[in-house]
Formats: sequence, C-alpha cells, structure tokens
Amino acid sequence: MPSEPEKQVGDSEFMDVARDPAEARALRKALQQIAGGGAGDALKEMAQEILSGRAGLRQATQASGYADALMEKVQPFREQWDAMSETERQARAVEGERVLDEYRREIEEERRVAQNKNPKVEGAHSGKSWSLY
Repeated sequence: MPSEPEKQVGDSEFMDVARDPAEARALRKALQQIAGGGAGDALKEMAQEILSGRAGLRQATQASGYADALMEKVQPFREQWDAMSETERQARAVEGERVLDEYRREIEEERRVAQNKNPKVEGAHSGKSWSLY
C-alpha cells in the first residue's frame, strides 16, 4: 500500500517571521529546497520538521543541532556578502525584489482563482432584496 505524501504547512505558517505573504512564500519554498537534502542531513530534517508542522521555525532554529548546522551553512554566504561591492549587493537586492514581486503576482492570481471558484452567493435569506413594501 503506497504511503500518502506528508501534509505540508502553507505560506501562512511563516507570517509571524515574514513581512508579507510573498516573503512567507519565499521562506516556504527555501525550506522545501532544503528539505530536498542539498544542505545536509541535519538541515534536511529541520526543514521537514518545519514543513510538516511538527516544529515551528523559531523553535527548530533554536535547537542546538539544527542551529549549529544552520550557522555552518550560513557562514560562507555571509563571507560572500561581505566580499561583494555595493553595486553587487544592490543587484542582488533588485533580483530579490523581482522574485518577491513574482510571488505577489502568484498569490494574487491564486486569490482571484479561488474567489471565482467560490463567489459569494446571495441567498434568499440574505436580507438584501427583501422589503416590507
């Protein structure tokens, strides 16, 4: 009997650390990539725990085993950032904003599709068309 795919949390799970839904989506997608295993076994496990809802992001990143693995992976990126010129940093920031804008468009389209699937139906008891006269 094939096992069912593990249920994953949605973007809204990350709104406590993200500034907007696009950032929450970016965080979820990054965790999905990490859960694929490219960042090592400890971070793969951490990402899977977070995405499954068994652990919160803050809780997981404060666990010493995960925090140590995370710091080990973040340090090279920090060094690369520090070595970049201001122009290179600005270019990365522009690219990041482009990705966030793409996620914003995706989210808006998903909302539009969901709204079209479930339009508000005015029932006979809505009170909007009733009159005593």
